[in-house]
Amino acid sequence: MPGVVNRGRGRRSMNEINMVPFIDVMLVLLIIFMVTAPLITTGVVDLPTVGKSAQRPGSVIEVIVGTDEKLRLRVDQQEPVGVALPQLAARVRDQQRGDANVPVVISADKSVRYDNVVRVMDTLQRAGVKRVGLSVRQGSS
Repeated sequence: MPGVVNRGRGRRSMNEINMVPFIDVMLVLLIIFMVTAPLITTGVVDLPTVGKSAQRPGSVIEVIVGTDEKLRLRVDQQEPVGVALPQLAARVRDQQRGDANVPVVISADKSVRYDNVVRVMDTLQRAGVKRVGLSVRQGSS
């Protein structure tokens, strides 16, 4: 209830906010946040790192995802051949010739949607291709 001031001629209500309770509440909240802030654990994300292989494998199958979302298959640095996504797994298995240790590397441009790269990787893994990796560029971009 607002206070009442009696000044000479008549009674008038005082329209000022009492700041003391407001300041008390803010100080209590400040203390609560200062005490609880160190107790909050931050999430740590363990990101993968790129290491160097001891030796380059003898045969590498490379799946190239183009900016036009078309797939090309390159075996041992030969000329890439176009392939559709439904036939990709069968073509990769044919190129592996029964050797599941032949690595498959997926290469894509920066502008290619990540969804397309994941779709290619998922298709290969569902078909039973064991060694599927992503091509990376060493150094600064």
